[in-house]
Amino acid sequence: MGKAILFSAPSGCGKTTIIRELMASTPAGRFDPRNLSFSISATSRRPRGEEVDGQDYYFLSQEEFRRRVEAGDFLEWEEVYSGTCYGTLKSEVERIWNEGKAIVFDVDVNGGRNLKRHFGDRALSIFVMPPSLEVLEQRLRSRGTDSEEAIAKRLGRSAEELQQAPHFDVTVVNDDLQCAVEETLRVVEAFLNE
Repeated sequence: MGKAILFSAPSGCGKTTIIRELMASTPAGRFDPRNLSFSISATSRRPRGEEVDGQDYYFLSQEEFRRRVEAGDFLEWEEVYSGTCYGTLKSEVERIWNEGKAIVFDVDVNGGRNLKRHFGDRALSIFVMPPSLEVLEQRLRSRGTDSEEAIAKRLGRSAEELQQAPHFDVTVVNDDLQCAVEETLRVVEAFLNE
């Protein structure tokens, strides 16, 4: 079995941006990003902005999501918000490892902890933290994709999720994006070269 790199963070902390930088990194002296593959999560929510099915997420109806849960198709899943589920399909893990690549996950905090328990030492769990809750709120508002109610829910959940950081292998504070990316590249390189 291959390796897995798990990124978790409260919504709006920049983990997706850091992952994009990791996947686009140059192999010079680091690792070859062509040996990494992003695991596309499934969700029962509707696409936001310009998200594309099969690229950003597998967008499933609530009924289809529940049917696939009952069929045992998920490695892990969770109802993150009432009526909104996210999960990791077993078929994604199999597809990527069959290609001989390490898997990169972008999952919520509980999903990250569940996947770490499942993969053990084959996984590096990285928690991306905002410099403060105030900065996190500004980032969520600047996206312009969520209602006030959704932002309030995300901020309430974020306060709880931040307490989970000690359960991850590494915590990266995203105060300065370039510094956060550099730190992430260092820890991922060390993990992949073990």
